[in-house]
Amino acid sequence: MKEAPQKKLLICPLDWGIGHATRCVPVIRKFLEAGYSVTIAADNRPYAFLRKEFPELKMIRFSGQPVVYRKKLSFSLTLLFQLPGLIRGYFREYRQLRKLIMEENPDIIVSDNRYGVWNRKVYSVIMTHQLEVMLPRSSDILSPMVNRIIRSLIKNFDECWIPDFKPHNGLAGKLSHPDNFKLPVQYIGTLSRFSAMNGTADFFLPVLFDLLILLSGPEPQRTILEEKLFFQLRDSGLKAIIVRGLTEQNEAFDLTEHIRVYSHLDTPSLKECILQSELVICRSGYSSIMDLVTLGKKAILIPTPGQTEQEYLAKYLMDKKVFFSIPQENFDLLYAIEMTRNFPGMVLRNDHKALQERIYELTAGILEKDSLKSPTA
Repeated sequence: MKEAPQKKLLICPLDWGIGHATRCVPVIRKFLEAGYSVTIAADNRPYAFLRKEFPELKMIRFSGQPVVYRKKLSFSLTLLFQLPGLIRGYFREYRQLRKLIMEENPDIIVSDNRYGVWNRKVYSVIMTHQLEVMLPRSSDILSPMVNRIIRSLIKNFDECWIPDFKPHNGLAGKLSHPDNFKLPVQYIGTLSRFSAMNGTADFFLPVLFDLLILLSGPEPQRTILEEKLFFQLRDSGLKAIIVRGLTEQNEAFDLTEHIRVYSHLDTPSLKECILQSELVICRSGYSSIMDLVTLGKKAILIPTPGQTEQEYLAKYLMDKKVFFSIPQENFDLLYAIEMTRNFPGMVLRNDHKALQERIYELTAGILEKDSLKSPTA
């Protein structure tokens, strides 16, 4: 009997920062466990990050539409003013994908927040936690139109995966549990690159650092926060590790005798540093939050200025008394550390059973279709 050919996955994360790439790590692992051949299509920092995480996998440069961050505008309004370019980027992604499908012949496509990465001839999955786009109050009048556009884009895909839990508004609140959302979705649980790495030995790691600082996000805000933290840390007497989020670099230096700075750390090294730190400081991006609850760490969240999604998540989790949050412009290190006494964090680990079951169901469906196409029974 002829052995069935190996099934192929093409996975493509959004290239605005590395958060979308980090949450693709457990998805890639589960498809590999299911016997798939995996090709990663990415660009910029996600490309550099995933190449280090999976050096054995095929990597393809897949360009996106860059967003120019404007200091005086919210991130939502920045996107609105750059809408013509984003629309062009959508159609460019769609055309790039058609060519890629001819070369790679994938059985399944998983797109993380790239709305142009779908095709009628290949089973296409979009992964997003943002079913409801949060706009600033000054732009509330545009919310219905923007959310209609997002839902019409999601409709192009065969399936929508939500990296969150369904009960009690999950970890992302209204972002992943909007009112009056009619499209069918699959809640696959939180996704963290650290999920498969938890062991009992983790609980016995000694605490060696006061702080672990994770920098990320678009420029110039990443650099602005870095400079602010460097200034406040120098004379604090705190022992800290700073990870700059520059995946394309590979350098390390000492800011002071107590503070070590890295451009980037691989996943095992970063996990160890997080677990050996009393407290984490990071952006309130959803992928960072999923990592925090997976490892059960206390944290100070600093939303990227103008990114309404991060501002919503920071407020939502602060109101729930999970993480303390403070705006970047008002950041005071010692005050923020003192306030975390009232915010214990939370532990929300995921065994990825829902994700695994969905992958096997999709695989079974593909195999059944293949058998129906076969000229011999």
